[in-house]
Amino acid sequence: MSLDLSGVFVPCTTPFDPVTGDVDLVGFRANVRAFMAHPLRGILVGGSTGEAVLLDDDERVLLLEGVRDLVPDDRLVIAGTGAESTRVTIRRCQASAESGADAALVQPPAFYRGAMTDAALLEHYRAVAAESPIPVILYQVPLRMSTLEFSTNLVAGLAKIANIVGIKDSRGSLELVGELVERTPDAFQVLVGSGAVLYGGLEVGAVGGILGVANLAPGPAAAIHAAFKAGHSAEAGRFQEAVAPVHAEIVAAMGVPGVKVGLDLLGLRGGDPRPPLGPLPDGKREHVASVLDRAGLEAVETPSF
Repeated sequence: MSLDLSGVFVPCTTPFDPVTGDVDLVGFRANVRAFMAHPLRGILVGGSTGEAVLLDDDERVLLLEGVRDLVPDDRLVIAGTGAESTRVTIRRCQASAESGADAALVQPPAFYRGAMTDAALLEHYRAVAAESPIPVILYQVPLRMSTLEFSTNLVAGLAKIANIVGIKDSRGSLELVGELVERTPDAFQVLVGSGAVLYGGLEVGAVGGILGVANLAPGPAAAIHAAFKAGHSAEAGRFQEAVAPVHAEIVAAMGVPGVKVGLDLLGLRGGDPRPPLGPLPDGKREHVASVLDRAGLEAVETPSF
């Protein structure tokens, strides 16, 4: 299956009810409505920024089904489906397809890291791709998390498997992005996962990005891609300069808790992460506000539900 991934995606955070701890679907829908007001390519549900490892499988389905009607047909919904077993990963891909997802983002199994040789990973992804009703996107998780690193040789091999259409590379290295573009078929699409390198990634052949910073700066993030595609390099560079500090000082430095505080400050639904992930310390909230202010990001009117 082919799928055009060109553009910028928001890996949506997952808001939780502060009393019950359950998924706040109303708040999630409000956020997605706000994101869809910008020229984004689509959204990712159940990614790292969405605290996927802390979600129940039925919550993943609830989120997908709860926002599918908010995403126009010409945009995409990607579902995070990676699990430690091939069996569960396949089941999640199938459930996500039934819930309206257009593609699956599949992180590698990493708990038994020493046993996850290139051969083992090749077989894992081959089986997932064969059974998934929707296209599969590989996910190179940020190396600061509990994960493993794909070799370029492995990605080159995986890129030849039918139904594997691309990769999200969150290592933040333009050199490695360039390697992936060079070593994979033209139809295989490379997406960057760092909001600090979208412009550079596009220059070396990436088609877009799935960017945590797009939760806070969806318009400017989308504008980097649009300006670059239109041949307005200087304009794209200016947008990148505005977005990069938001990525560096909030997304990269503070993670999910910082992004959620940023959403609260912008009038959207952030809230606290799900335990055991703790909230952002109070002393850092002012810094988040300062970063957003310097970037010219202001509160939006909360969309109707």
